[in-house]
Amino acid sequence: MKTVIDFHKLTKYYGEVCGCKDIDFSVNEGEIFGFIGPNGAGKSTTLRTMLGLLFPTSGGVSIFGKDAIKYGPELREDIGYLPSEVFYYENMTVKQLLDYAASFYDADYSDRINELSELMELDLTRKISDLSYGNKKKVGIVQGLLHKPKLIILDEPTSGLDPLMQQKFFDLIRQENKDGATVLFSSHILSEVQALCDRVAIIKSGEIIDIQDIKELKKETYKKGTLQGDTLPKHPFELEGISNWDNVDHHITFLYNGDLSQLLSVLQSTSFDDILIENPTLEEIFMHYYE
Repeated sequence: MKTVIDFHKLTKYYGEVCGCKDIDFSVNEGEIFGFIGPNGAGKSTTLRTMLGLLFPTSGGVSIFGKDAIKYGPELREDIGYLPSEVFYYENMTVKQLLDYAASFYDADYSDRINELSELMELDLTRKISDLSYGNKKKVGIVQGLLHKPKLIILDEPTSGLDPLMQQKFFDLIRQENKDGATVLFSSHILSEVQALCDRVAIIKSGEIIDIQDIKELKKETYKKGTLQGDTLPKHPFELEGISNWDNVDHHITFLYNGDLSQLLSVLQSTSFDDILIENPTLEEIFMHYYE
């Protein structure tokens, strides 16, 4: 399988503060690859350093088999990037700004701009200064995709978008992927990654702590337990696989990864008024990585 992005122990320090450290994973051609972590975990630093917007302290990145720093200008012709925060020339209209962005490429993308703007319900005649944060994010989406990039880098792309527009955006990214684009998608909203991605890297305090296949992860035997009652146990069950134990106001929730029959055996000797055993969300499964 062809590799599109290959991180080689990429490290970035701001003085003595670690932005990211020893980032080492690959993204394959045709993947939608998730990059998960809470705000401040190092996602944006990793992506900005990968794109040459920041210079690495050590290590590096290869994109399409070429060094991302050395061949940055050449590589960026095939990359679409949406940063987590978008800032534009306030006095331009949306159309002027997108035409300006398109002028950096050796092709006419007028039809593509119109198509994407219509899809994202973006008024091309309005001035940037008059746009809400969500509409400025739509401008960023159109700008990042107008040249049909082979590689799409999305950093927290849905912030500011309403739920209906988020769904349109997800459908757009899926279509771009079907048309051949590889996608690296950064988010702290795990349900988004669950819906879109093939694999996911989990980052915490600037370091990758795990890489998971979404399909395989969903197959794991995680269960979420909820107990209610006046005489619930004060401490977690002495059972391997129990995590995320929370006991508040006669209400216990926990995750369990293991043989369900062993859990049921423990519950038989536990006092409670009501019980619910269900499949957890991907977000709930991943929470123990951040604790």
